[in-house]
Amino acid sequence: MSEENNKEMKGGISVDTEHLFPIIKKWLYSEKEIFLREIVSNASDAVTKLKRLASLGEAKDINNGDFRITVRADKEAGTLTVSDNGIGMNEDEIRRYICQIALSGALDFINKYEGENGGADGIIGHFGLGFYSAFMVSDKVELISKSWDGSPAVGWECNDDGEYEILPDTEREERGTDVIMYINEDEKEFLEERRLSEVLNKYCAFVPVPIFLEIAGKEEPEPKEGEEKKEPEPINDTHPLWQKQPSECTDEEYETFYHKVFTDFREPFFHIHINADYPLNFKGILYFPRINTKTDALEGQIKLYYNQIFVSDSIKELLPDYLLMLRGVIDCPELPLNVSRSYMQNSEYIKKMAAHITKKVADKINSLFNTEREKYEKLWDDIKLFVEFAAIRDRKFYDRVKDALLFKLTDGRMQTVSEYLEAAKEKHEKTVYYVDDAVSKAQYVKMFTNEGIDVVLMDTFMDTQIVTTLEMNEGIKMIRVDAELADALKGDGEQYENEKLVEAFKKLGGEHLTVKFENLRDEKTPAILSISEQSRRFNDMMKIYRMAGEDAPAGDLPTEQTLILNANSPLIKALGAKEEVNERAVRQIYYLALISQRPLTADEMTAFMDDSYGMIGDELK
Repeated sequence: MSEENNKEMKGGISVDTEHLFPIIKKWLYSEKEIFLREIVSNASDAVTKLKRLASLGEAKDINNGDFRITVRADKEAGTLTVSDNGIGMNEDEIRRYICQIALSGALDFINKYEGENGGADGIIGHFGLGFYSAFMVSDKVELISKSWDGSPAVGWECNDDGEYEILPDTEREERGTDVIMYINEDEKEFLEERRLSEVLNKYCAFVPVPIFLEIAGKEEPEPKEGEEKKEPEPINDTHPLWQKQPSECTDEEYETFYHKVFTDFREPFFHIHINADYPLNFKGILYFPRINTKTDALEGQIKLYYNQIFVSDSIKELLPDYLLMLRGVIDCPELPLNVSRSYMQNSEYIKKMAAHITKKVADKINSLFNTEREKYEKLWDDIKLFVEFAAIRDRKFYDRVKDALLFKLTDGRMQTVSEYLEAAKEKHEKTVYYVDDAVSKAQYVKMFTNEGIDVVLMDTFMDTQIVTTLEMNEGIKMIRVDAELADALKGDGEQYENEKLVEAFKKLGGEHLTVKFENLRDEKTPAILSISEQSRRFNDMMKIYRMAGEDAPAGDLPTEQTLILNANSPLIKALGAKEEVNERAVRQIYYLALISQRPLTADEMTAFMDDSYGMIGDELK
């Protein structure tokens, strides 16, 4: 080759390499391991392009079953090679695609990221630097390629200063491309089998072309006598479950896929297979994981893929905050492979995807309720926290799932809102009675159930928060059993008043206690303590604000309480008939009513215990 021709074969990358290569090494990605994803992705693209040409009839005699990508580490030579047998490149294509990097307005962009910390991980999404990611871990990169068009094989090599050389006389018999990376001393971990397996499993587990990992010098175990030598198997699954139609998948396959991807031995509660078509274009499988809300982290994980190549598992923008506990995979070829955080936050396409996913979740909940009611009721205690939270946060979601929201009654039965109201319309139309603690308020519950009134158990934090949502959206009243005296609990009898008893009880309860007499149908209950629903809710709201760090008045506001003395109770009548008020009996009745509302203070508990032991002693005399 003449000196003149040789000069024509050499040159510098057509970008200011003084700026470009330091940026590639330091800022191209937040994690250096991503270089392997980029090189393998290019190899996969090369195969895909050739398949496309074959389908158009332009590339003949192509055997689709022979396509493969090989990742080979050679610790002795210090090289990591990624080979494919795809479309390959001729000399003109190498000059166009490798020697020139199209950087529209790139220098300003690079200068911007040079001065920022942690903001440059999205740089790849703006121009085609995927191949050059190899220089993040390499001192030198060689490329050998032979095009499918029969052109001679061409070599290309470049050091980390950006000086390249094209070698047109390189030998390669088969079409395809080898990318040979000379790994620098600081990155020798990428020549270790364990590390390579880890990176390939993370980013390339579902690449659509079979990938084989080879380690130079590794001895394969000899087959035992009578056994055939095993052929190498690809490390990836080229046909992941989300690429199939739901009708083609079994429950066992969904569970196996979940265990494999998320290394969770527990079975998920249910799955949602998404196959979105025009105007959206993405596929995926979402799982509702089996979560212990007391011990497990409530944040799930969505793995985002681009044409079966892993992008990220920290893309929160794909789900609203109330569905972040979901786990799953989403494959969207409409997004850039190296999607940036700012893109995700500002993309209308992402917002439409999130809305579609949310709708699919609501559809699944409704489907379970309508077609598998018994199974759905068994799941309710585990999923209601998330369903109720979503219904509170998003009116559209509420409107979609409102008919599948369940009430759990104190006797264990499940009813929807409409079912509860239909059953109760003769006794208390448009009113739902609920209890937050069926044990401490057992006497209240008994009084209601004795009158044929079902009581809803709402004993979680989220239960009590959805009360207001249901009232606003359904035009109903939600009343806690200890909030006011229901008409159905009132009985007949003569009106009774006893000022001495009223004063004795008010003395114990203080200025915020109202004492009055009512005729209750349950004669065994001498007194019940009711607390204003409005003031109690207000105090609960203030506690939430304080927990969230919001400005709120310190301490609880005084809660209006009403002690209802049962005029039909023989005990109250006997107590009122005494010439002198029996203060010990008054205290016992008051503390027994109070204990259903809150724990007694130390002084109250001491007095209550002393009175109880004293009364026992009197009985034994």
